[in-house]
Amino acid sequence: MKGVNFVDLRDAGDPVELAAAYAEKGADELVFLDISATEEKRKTLAKLVLDVAEQLNIPFTVGGGISSVEDVDILLKNGADKVSINSSAVKNPDLINQLSDKFGSQCVVVAIDAKNIDGKWTVHLVGGKVPTELDLFEWAKEVEERGAGEILFTSMDHDGTKNGFANEALARLSSELNIPIIASGGAGNIEHFTDTFKKGKADAALAASVFHFKEIEISELKDQLRIAGIPVRIT
Repeated sequence: MKGVNFVDLRDAGDPVELAAAYAEKGADELVFLDISATEEKRKTLAKLVLDVAEQLNIPFTVGGGISSVEDVDILLKNGADKVSINSSAVKNPDLINQLSDKFGSQCVVVAIDAKNIDGKWTVHLVGGKVPTELDLFEWAKEVEERGAGEILFTSMDHDGTKNGFANEALARLSSELNIPIIASGGAGNIEHFTDTFKKGKADAALAASVFHFKEIEISELKDQLRIAGIPVRIT
């Protein structure tokens, strides 16, 4: 599914078929987020994860509805390489420690969805539907201290707008933390990717609609990033 500002979702295709296509086209990693799992109080679809993993030869991150060590164990056994937790991490921060201790920090991605409200980046939960009192930067620091290996930051203001990533916030996260920061929300053209690596200091960039609807080809994107002096893996 793909939407704008976390709403107005539309069908973007079959996840198994898309996964196979992206692996073939040179994507470095695939992120599967079951965005309604928490709201609908269900677990991520383990069988679907298995079906996707069978199509891949690249790292595979899975998120949505994960709330325990047991949930992660099932997903890893079904082919996931990493898990992404969001709402469950805020509700039970010690879960980050538990997962890091059990599976290693390289397995634990904490996703943070945040919206800029009156100049403050406020963390939101349940697919962006529930605001909290948490500050993006303070929460990100705690997440790192608890053992997360990466942070996936999605700007709700930029999500689906195709106006570029939240580079100012990304640059601050990058300067204040020592773990990789994945930029998400706002990709609309190749220049946006270049900007988020150069201006936002992001370690990786995630996008959906520009790839789902074939507005940007991965091979062309990587060629342009390389020309801009940004290290990329060329297959």
